[in-house]
Amino acid sequence: MALWSISDMINQIFLTLPVADLPKSVAFFKALGFQHNPQFSDDTAACIKINDSTCVMLGTHEKFRSFTPKAVCDTSQAVEVLISLSCDTRERVDELVAKALANGATTFDQPEDLGFMYSHSFVDLDGHGWGLLHLKATQAEQ
Repeated sequence: MALWSISDMINQIFLTLPVADLPKSVAFFKALGFQHNPQFSDDTAACIKINDSTCVMLGTHEKFRSFTPKAVCDTSQAVEVLISLSCDTRERVDELVAKALANGATTFDQPEDLGFMYSHSFVDLDGHGWGLLHLKATQAEQ
């Protein structure tokens, strides 16, 4: 009898984020190079494909509230979520942050090189925090 871990049963991650202006948010993520999946999109929500196993569902505030009885967070006053994405190179980290800033995002920090990890971040149009990081390969992995 095979033993299965929960990680063997999880195929994809769909993060759901509330957005104030759905078309503007879709355009923002497309400008970063992510794909919009119209199959899982309508006038109230849009699927943004980060990679084969990770998607971000952007929903209007009304749509988002249909999933929870709680209020949508006012991201000008509080942190709702911090999402971190691992990138293949330092240059990719810098490229994504630069594209985000050029398309209306902000940042609250400077790039940080800890030796084993390089990181930088941005805050998207709706105040969601995105951390981008590149982990250096360990000697065992090289």
